Amino acid sequence: MATYTPPIRDMQFVMHELLGVTDALKAMPPHAEIDADTLNAVLEEGGKFAAEVTFPLNASGDEQGCTLDKTTHEVTAPKGFKAAYAQYVEGGWPALSCDPAYGGQGLPIVLNQCLYEMLNSANQAWTMYPGLTHGAYEALHTHGTDEQKRTYLPKLTSGHWTGTMCLTEPHCGTDLGLLRSKAEPQADGSYRITGSKIFISSGEHDLAENIVHLVLARLPDAPQGSKGISLFVVPKFLVQPDGSLGARNPIWCTGLEHKMGIHGNATAQISLDGAVGTLVGEPHKGLAAMFVMMNAARLGVGMQSLGLTEVAYQNAVAYAKDRIQMRSLSGPKAPDKPADPIIVHPDVRKMLLTARAYAEGGRALSLYCALLIDRELSHPDEAVRRDAADQVALLTPIVKAFLTDNAWLATSHCLQVYGGHGYIREWGMEQYVRDARINMIYEGTNTIQSLDLLGRKVLADNGAKLKKFGQLIVDFVEEEGVVEAMQEFVNPLADLGDKVTKLTSELGMKAFGNADEVGGAAVDYLRVVGHLVFAYFFARSAKVALEKQGTGDPFYTAKLATARFYFAKLLPETASLIRTARSGVQPLLAMDEALF
Repeated sequence: MATYTPPIRDMQFVMHELLGVTDALKAMPPHAEIDADTLNAVLEEGGKFAAEVTFPLNASGDEQGCTLDKTTHEVTAPKGFKAAYAQYVEGGWPALSCDPAYGGQGLPIVLNQCLYEMLNSANQAWTMYPGLTHGAYEALHTHGTDEQKRTYLPKLTSGHWTGTMCLTEPHCGTDLGLLRSKAEPQADGSYRITGSKIFISSGEHDLAENIVHLVLARLPDAPQGSKGISLFVVPKFLVQPDGSLGARNPIWCTGLEHKMGIHGNATAQISLDGAVGTLVGEPHKGLAAMFVMMNAARLGVGMQSLGLTEVAYQNAVAYAKDRIQMRSLSGPKAPDKPADPIIVHPDVRKMLLTARAYAEGGRALSLYCALLIDRELSHPDEAVRRDAADQVALLTPIVKAFLTDNAWLATSHCLQVYGGHGYIREWGMEQYVRDARINMIYEGTNTIQSLDLLGRKVLADNGAKLKKFGQLIVDFVEEEGVVEAMQEFVNPLADLGDKVTKLTSELGMKAFGNADEVGGAAVDYLRVVGHLVFAYFFARSAKVALEKQGTGDPFYTAKLATARFYFAKLLPETASLIRTARSGVQPLLAMDEALF
């Protein structure tokens, strides 16, 4: 019963009016000739594919799930998934932002992110198959040998092969230093890898002819801990010198996880029994190579939640306009009907606007990050590339954690709009809630992202990366602070910027005395900084909307109303978060373990 309309207009607003993407791309030689018409045309076609091909498979894929043949270890994806993937490959979508040297189209990452938002709105479980493939492509493109690139990148680029990341083991999740999988060197330069992996998304399926697994394991002489981990590429089918597929590699799916959501994606238990692999990057430095894929995945998970926020919002709005219940407290708004549509009620509007604001703020942030990645990869000026890389490093944990936390809140609100109908399957809303919940957990739990932000990205360099983003805010406030119409946006933005600076200094001093103080404050701190980033983009959006109000386009009226709602109803959350972050770790550690 759910529906989905790709938010093309808002994507165009963010790209062309907020970020000035085409002007930014002109400074990057690989993208200098790309114009707005090209970007818009690809957006339109990508939206059609998402809405017409993968969206109709979302509910049925959730109901059917994946099927494992325990005799052959083969997994069958839900009905229609394989045909949709073949259509995706035929349309050239996997190659959109890949390197032309390996058959890619060479279009910017910012455009690819728009595509992935729409695909995730349409069908997150299906989108994880090509999404993880793109991460494997990035890791091998950055750290693979010339032979590995020749062997794997053209097929990953085309989508004829898919990819996975095999990290987690039954006894270790985030703490990869505990992993036990072993890699034995062979005389021919390859390795025989043995071990068990769990929670491997897209780990086995029938969508593609080969699956390229990136596997973490230890060499015989590996030191203990995370400094003793190496990365290997382990294909499902061995690849012959001429590129054809050879023998089946002994890397098997031994079970499928029974999950709360994303049923259409095969979350596999994987057993490696002397599987043949080749080393990616340097021995014992596998995490550095894998982090290319992990960081791409963290941004990708943010896009998953953004997609779910958008589609949940769209359906909740449609329901709220149609469903009649009670009368408005200020008098009937639909006197010709026995009751008013529930969209007239203030709290229903609050829930809807919360989802809308988190979708629009998340879209602005994620596309800004994508444009930064384009700069990091393609700008000719090394200083610009370095600055972009610093900003991406700072913002990645925010995209992953803030957007996924917001999606959990937004989808839950949207389910609440439906009342009892939201809790039953036929309306489709409960699936969005279930699917959204995993995004806060995998690719590093949101607590891990918070520790990464505060500990590694802020305190470790004395706030240098944070100050770079902060300077964008300072410049904007100085420029717009004299504009009367912008006061309602600029003043709270400037105020929060000052408070974040003070909070960061205070937490840094506490951490010198007790490192646990970072753990006690990190989750609250990330949410505060997430709101600071959102406030910056909403203020910029409001500036554009104010300038365009005279056009009479209701889009700008709605954009301005959403920004005002955000500043009035959502940003004030930071006051309580700052207070709890300052309360320190002592209330968390005071109770003796025996009393729990």
